[in-house]
Amino acid sequence: MNKLDLFFDPKSVAVIGVSRDQKKVGHVIYRNFLEGGYKGKVFPVNPKLEKIIGKKCYKNITSIKEKLDLAIIAIPADYVPSAVEECGKKGIKATIIVTGGFKEIGKINLEKQIEKIGKKYKMRIVGPNCLGVFVPETGVDTVFLPRYKLGRPKAGNIAFITQSGAVGSVVVDWMSRKGYTISKFVSYGNAVDIDEADLIEYLVNDKKTSVICAYFEGVKEGRKFFEITKKVCGKKPIIVLKGGTTAAGTKAVSSHTGSLAGASEIYSAAFKQAGVIQADDMEELFNFARTLCCHPKPKGNRVQIITDGGGFGVLLADNIIDNKLRLAKMEKETIEKLKKQMPHYVVIKNPIDLIGDADVERYQKAIKAAIKDPNVDIIGLIVLLQVPSLGGEIVDTIINAVKTSDKPIFVISAGGEYTEVLKKTMEQSGIPTFSYPQNAARSMKVLHDFGEDCECKEK
Repeated sequence: MNKLDLFFDPKSVAVIGVSRDQKKVGHVIYRNFLEGGYKGKVFPVNPKLEKIIGKKCYKNITSIKEKLDLAIIAIPADYVPSAVEECGKKGIKATIIVTGGFKEIGKINLEKQIEKIGKKYKMRIVGPNCLGVFVPETGVDTVFLPRYKLGRPKAGNIAFITQSGAVGSVVVDWMSRKGYTISKFVSYGNAVDIDEADLIEYLVNDKKTSVICAYFEGVKEGRKFFEITKKVCGKKPIIVLKGGTTAAGTKAVSSHTGSLAGASEIYSAAFKQAGVIQADDMEELFNFARTLCCHPKPKGNRVQIITDGGGFGVLLADNIIDNKLRLAKMEKETIEKLKKQMPHYVVIKNPIDLIGDADVERYQKAIKAAIKDPNVDIIGLIVLLQVPSLGGEIVDTIINAVKTSDKPIFVISAGGEYTEVLKKTMEQSGIPTFSYPQNAARSMKVLHDFGEDCECKEK
């Protein structure tokens, strides 16, 4: 058993620093395990309490007689080393330290004590100064932000690791609102032991994860990161958003997690050589991730656009060319057949413009034709839901088309609350949706190119 498994699927957990105060970190974490579907045993630890939420509270780790897989430490920084020592004596092999106040504020020696104790007992540590781990499938949730304030995504196949707890918390909440799903979330903070390279190496072999996303400001060991990512290149997509790319950002990094950001040009070159996909912002990171985890790889780069709004079709065509993809030229037979099936004013070219009175039947015929046509590799499907002839039934049409198609179908739909509700339904069915043509075109490019330029790709 990989020791990192204990962070994601422990059978028993101790929360050190549980409090009756509902605003305290330890209380929130303990409540997460009680209310979040965790199936194992969870033990609260606080020497001053007899009970917490009707459950027995333990004075210390050693007073718990049962074997413990994971300990979560949420006590003031100065007391953390002794708590880690107790965990080591107890035989615990996995510990998450959510507490801050270490090298990020100059207390380097205090952090080194933790590192030394961890090595002494061969204990793996996530943190300190982190949110820790969230796994919806197993109910492990050390994110110390209450559920009524921060949503939790449902189980899926995108993993997200982050150096920054603040970025991580926003991402988790945002993913939940958008209907995105997640396999594993890890906020690793100062990385006294487990770092981004360790997590990537683990997640590449994780059957529940199809795509690995990461946000970090600097890597702990550059050579280790490069060698691991290069070794696993092509097995699973690794997508990174790098913080600290400007002089001001680099300066801010050192007071955040105590890391060295390094020159962004060096990182970009290393990412490219190792086969890592670099995103420019958080939205792009997840656009790429959802695309790569859900879509089949296209055989070529020829895109057929289907739209009910001419302007959006033009914008998508421009962005397809800008991203060095091509507009498809459907076979003459396909075009002639569609002309017979459609009203005379529908434009059967590329884009296929179904016009503003487009209905579900019109979309069905156009999508079916594009899927069957051998000159089409990718379908860019623009659905502007404001038109009166389209209702919620278009969602079922799209879901069925995506399920039966061996070609990737990129759904682009922009609008207000009504549109967002229908898009969320598609997201929850595993269909990535986009609001703007440029985002969809960039993701088409990444899907087409993934693995092509990776030096270690198997010939």
